[in-house]
Amino acid sequence: MRKSIHITVNGLVQGIGFRPFVYGLAQSMHIVGQVQNDWQGVSILATGETTALQKFTDALLQHPPPLADITNCEVREIPLTEMSDFLIKPSTKGTQLNALLTPDFAICENCKSEIHDQNNRRFGYAFTTCVHCGPRWSITQQFPFDREHTTADDFSMCPLCRNEYEDPANSRFHSQTNSCPDCGISWQLFDNQGNTLPIAQKNIFTEIAKKLSAHNVCAVKNNSGFLLCCRADDANTIVKLRTRKQRPEKPLAVLFKDLETLKQSFQLSADEIKILESPARPIVLLSAKDYKGNLPLHTIAPGLRQIGVMLPTTGILELLAAAVDFPLIATSGNIHGSPILSQNQEALSQLSDVADFFLCHNLEIIHPQDDSVVKFTKTSQKPLLLRRARGYAPNYLKPFKNTVDKPMALGADLKNSIAFIPNTYAYVSAYLGNLENYEVYKRFSQTIDNYAAVFNTKPTVLLTDKHPSYNSNRHAKTLAKMWSIPKVEIQHHKAHFAAILGEHQLFDERVLGVVFDGTGFGDDRQIWGGEFFSYENQNIERIHHLEYFDWLAGDKMAKEPRLSLLSLSKDNVDCKTGSKFTPAEYNFYKSMKRPNNLKTSSVGRLFDAVAALLDLTDYNTFEGQAAMMLENLIVEANLKNYVNYLDHAQDAFSGSYILQFACNELNRGVPKPQIAANFIFTLANYILDFAGASGYQKIAFSGGVFQNTILVDFLRTLAPNHVALFFHEAVPPNDENIALGQLMYHLHINRKL
Repeated sequence: MRKSIHITVNGLVQGIGFRPFVYGLAQSMHIVGQVQNDWQGVSILATGETTALQKFTDALLQHPPPLADITNCEVREIPLTEMSDFLIKPSTKGTQLNALLTPDFAICENCKSEIHDQNNRRFGYAFTTCVHCGPRWSITQQFPFDREHTTADDFSMCPLCRNEYEDPANSRFHSQTNSCPDCGISWQLFDNQGNTLPIAQKNIFTEIAKKLSAHNVCAVKNNSGFLLCCRADDANTIVKLRTRKQRPEKPLAVLFKDLETLKQSFQLSADEIKILESPARPIVLLSAKDYKGNLPLHTIAPGLRQIGVMLPTTGILELLAAAVDFPLIATSGNIHGSPILSQNQEALSQLSDVADFFLCHNLEIIHPQDDSVVKFTKTSQKPLLLRRARGYAPNYLKPFKNTVDKPMALGADLKNSIAFIPNTYAYVSAYLGNLENYEVYKRFSQTIDNYAAVFNTKPTVLLTDKHPSYNSNRHAKTLAKMWSIPKVEIQHHKAHFAAILGEHQLFDERVLGVVFDGTGFGDDRQIWGGEFFSYENQNIERIHHLEYFDWLAGDKMAKEPRLSLLSLSKDNVDCKTGSKFTPAEYNFYKSMKRPNNLKTSSVGRLFDAVAALLDLTDYNTFEGQAAMMLENLIVEANLKNYVNYLDHAQDAFSGSYILQFACNELNRGVPKPQIAANFIFTLANYILDFAGASGYQKIAFSGGVFQNTILVDFLRTLAPNHVALFFHEAVPPNDENIALGQLMYHLHINRKL
């Protein structure tokens, strides 16, 4: 019996070869009909024998294309509709986009093979892509995802490319980004004065390799923005890049040409290899404990024994890495603190004092993105997403029920991202940066406008952090007035807690929330950061926190760990503190403590204090430096016995007590790695003891402190079997998750903000 069905497929189904897959499946099963993208996902009309249609539907759901993520599929019978063939139809537009946006995908093995094959017409062509790889979100202007909705449409396909695009037997059948050297994207090489260097297209990577070999810094336009590249095997060249970029100590990422080369220098776990070769292909932080190469690690990542590594994500980086015989520094193309650049003239203007040469192409990038960053915990080998950008953004894969309103969340100021629910999905932007930087603020504002335009939807409510001085809050106030919609403020740490509750769908549970970070404006107008929350029945209540201590010198405290040490110092610790200040400074800052009405419960600042006590650093040249150095100290230690500094603290969660105990151990000659490990062991024990005493069997963690892999591993190891622990997986634990948390709070928690 013949019949017709209509199938609607939702999720990540556009820009990943889903329509060609459906076409091939239909042809193999003698089914006629059509498939097309629309604003809901993919729409399929299929006519055939009942048995064949069932097999067709089963195969569609059980064996979709590798990059697909189907969140919903609806099948309904329709009146018999006979057609002569199965067709891929042009996309249809609607008024309301309700499909996942397609992130950029790393170059696949087939395309990689082609650009290295001298007999292939795409030999040496850096923009070789297919249905399984290439730029997507970075070049998207509107949806559905078709060539005419991307900047690839600026390049008309030649007859050979057009034949590939229209041939069902070809791997580039309906590949929207298809191009070749004859019809595609072209290069230009400039010096830092803006002069064009006359280099043939086929020689462009040979020439840039010569420049890099000669110890020059080169700005290379990748598919998602500029990268600053130089030799990773020469300390002087790296120092030159650091000086010019004003990035004195923050770690730099290293690009290796392939996995085999990387394996010669580092020991890799199976999980690390898997994610390094995944379609997202993030930067992965690797331990340098058993490093066997010759790179100057102390210059690449000063004071750390871990290195961020990456494999080529695009044909551009594949050809660049293959053209040189050394690994490359590959760091964001920007002035330190500003967003990554993507426009040629903008890069030539802003980076002329940083780069010696500029390798630019003429594919326009609409959505520039940094590389994502992942680190695995040492013991449990669990991934921690530290920066969510290229390869992951802008989707958040879990669908949501339709809401009455369409909330847009503007996040926090540090590590900003925004989030929007215009339909049944939440869309969380890529990492944007620190809104104190004017250029980041501009991109933040542009991203908000862009999201409203892409979805053809104006938010009905704006969600923002409670901090009155945050630029995100101020901008929300302006937008709320302009759009005539309400602005709702949500406390920073409650947003953190709501983010982890939402990620693991815990809104029907009784959960202890532990939120540790550096700074957040509290409900009592103090600086929070060491918080315990209770969640039950759509209500969040703050039930405990790190004992308050003095917040000194405003924002300066987050930049100078010595100030946190001074604030927490009592008795025996004072003698360790005084040497870190001039007499005048010491007296001045001590006077600020008498009296000081502004207090903090920040565990992030407690980490700073311990790092300063152990003489790891007194000044942070980048956010989180002291905590990273403290964690790094432990990674290399062979530790068997740990001490809980709060064993005899009479239930007090006191930073001063912890610091005093650590100082006593330091005076007794206990090794610094042991003290650092004892400190983190103490935090893990306190959390679990508090949960046990309070009767919680589910604990959810959020906040930047839980980027510490040692703390995460201690918690996983020490937790009783009956206690379930929940950590972030889809978004970072740091302030990047605030926007998602604001959405979750708005949807699920009581409105008593």
